[in-house]
Order: sequence, then structure tokens, then C-alpha cells
Amino acid sequence: MSSRLEVICGPMFSGKTTELLRRIQAARALMQSVLVVKPTGDHRYATDSIVTHTGDRMASIAVDDLREVLSLALAQDASFIAIDEIHFFGQPAAEPIAHLLARGCRVLVAGCDLDHFGAAFEPFPTLFPLAHEIVRLSGSCSSCGGPSTHTQRMIASTQRIIVGNSGDYEPRCAACFTPSVR
Repeated sequence: MSSRLEVICGPMFSGKTTELLRRIQAARALMQSVLVVKPTGDHRYATDSIVTHTGDRMASIAVDDLREVLSLALAQDASFIAIDEIHFFGQPAAEPIAHLLARGCRVLVAGCDLDHFGAAFEPFPTLFPLAHEIVRLSGSCSSCGGPSTHTQRMIASTQRIIVGNSGDYEPRCAACFTPSVR
């Protein structure tokens, strides 16, 4: 298989992890060796699985740094690496992904491309030019029902990343979105 980078992005509650799981299952059905990874900081539902907001789950390995994935992929002879919540890793994620692509791996990443301030989340600006496919999903705005493009933080904090769920965040369209104050 030749290298390929697939990017799934959008606001919270848009179905990113559901699409990630669908693509992983399709790869496994083709007997591809798949390594599924998530950040250790994402502990909402499980520490050893990626889990959708609707409860679908798949076993994964939690890592602090994506450089760990390079040795894991070699050890497992994985040709397909799937990474959920890529924005938790920030800009440093780009280099290990480039190494995986250089090895001929298929890399699939999913995460929020915009933060609650309305700014781009790294590593998306770096990964977009490298991507063979970009899928930007939207959900339904919790205020007006239109297509959501942003994630509205409902709790007060200036931290860029706070692990949260419904109640902590809401999907919003551009018109209903109010950026958090820095």
C-alpha cells in the first residue's frame, strides 16, 4: 500500500470519531494491520478505547507523544495508523505523521480543526497541504439547528483544551458561535 493521509475534522458532535471507526472497520475487513491511537489526555469515556458520544467503541493505545507511534507501528507491523483527537497533540504531531507517510503507511487522523476561540487548531494547518483527502463534517447547531462549524465552550476557562462532553461544549453555526474570551 502506498502512503496516504486522510483527515477528518469538524466541531464537536459532528461524527468525527464515528467516521474514524467506520474507516478502521473497513480496513480491518480488508485484512490490513491497523494501529489505533488516542492521546492519554482524552479520558472522557475510557482510557483504553476511542469512544463516540453515542457509545460505540474500539480498543486503542493511549500515548503522550506521537513519536511513540513510530515504534508501535514497527512493532505491530501496522500499515494503517488511525489517530483520534489529533488536536490534543498540537504542532508536534506533524513530524511523526510525516515519518509514517515516508514509510508508506496509511494515516487517518480525526479531531477538531477550530478551537473554542475560533482559531485553527494545530496540527491541521500543517497537515492539510499533505492530505490526500480532507473530510470536514458538521453537526447541528444547538441554537438554531443549522450546520455547525464551531464548538462553543459552555464553561469559563481560558485553557485551550479541557476534556469535556455535552454540557461543557455545544455545536454552533458561525452565526450563533461566540468565541471564548482570552
